[in-house]
Amino acid sequence: MTTAVRRPRRLVPRWRDYGRPRELVVRYLLLLLILGLTVGPLLWQLLASLKSTGEDVFGANATLLPRHPTLRAYREVFEQVPVATYIRNSLIVVALSIASQLVFSTTAGYMLSKPGWKGRRAVWVVLVASMMFPFESIMVSLFLSIRDLGLVDNLVGVWLPGFVGAINVLLMRGAFLAVPREIEDSAMLDGAGEWQRFRHLYLPSAWGAITVVVINTFISAWDDFLWPLIVLRSENHMTLTLGLSRLQSSSFGYDQRVVMAGSVISIVPVLLLFVITQRWFYKGVSSGAVKL
Repeated sequence: MTTAVRRPRRLVPRWRDYGRPRELVVRYLLLLLILGLTVGPLLWQLLASLKSTGEDVFGANATLLPRHPTLRAYREVFEQVPVATYIRNSLIVVALSIASQLVFSTTAGYMLSKPGWKGRRAVWVVLVASMMFPFESIMVSLFLSIRDLGLVDNLVGVWLPGFVGAINVLLMRGAFLAVPREIEDSAMLDGAGEWQRFRHLYLPSAWGAITVVVINTFISAWDDFLWPLIVLRSENHMTLTLGLSRLQSSSFGYDQRVVMAGSVISIVPVLLLFVITQRWFYKGVSSGAVKL
């Protein structure tokens, strides 16, 4: 009696494992198109900021690659405006925003993930509904409130309207709902109190969602332009994005290369943060999905 010998499974993937060749080509072409639309403008800004004075940024004679690369535009940015002051102010707003978002979004998300208290569903619906209204619809009332508090031309006035975000609360709620109920019951049997369960059980299991909150808060606070433009008055209190907009004023002799260099300077911290934390970011997006 002979036994059939099973052929070993192929470890090297074959082309058909990914689909037909034609479908594969279309897929990669779409990915290249999306990559060009997202990364292309950033790469163009970087290359334009490296051009010398005699090279055109726009027009028929403009080239993509700089013929004589130079860092002159970056030196002029630091000479024309106090970039260090702008960065300090932006970091203050970012630090306040991240701290408040972490404190209030984690605690609020934890409370919304706990069943058994009356009004929990209504609070959740109100949070979701609040995301439907754009910032421009409440901008005037926010400014009047900040003015009455005496926080105009103050970095606290820039931070206060964004001290907590509904999307971050819902994100943390989804991450806490993913924690198995049995684990919490075991912790309760061991004598762990509410604060101990929150600190030693729920927070360690939601590090991915916490990373997403930090990245989202950093990007929104760092890149915000409209609200600082409304609240701030003096140059010593301007944030980076608002201060760099002064490079386009005629008092400095408008130079397209200097403006591009300023844009690159403002983008670099966001890119570095995302590159460093991208692994936890993708985990947090999947673990913190909003659940009903």
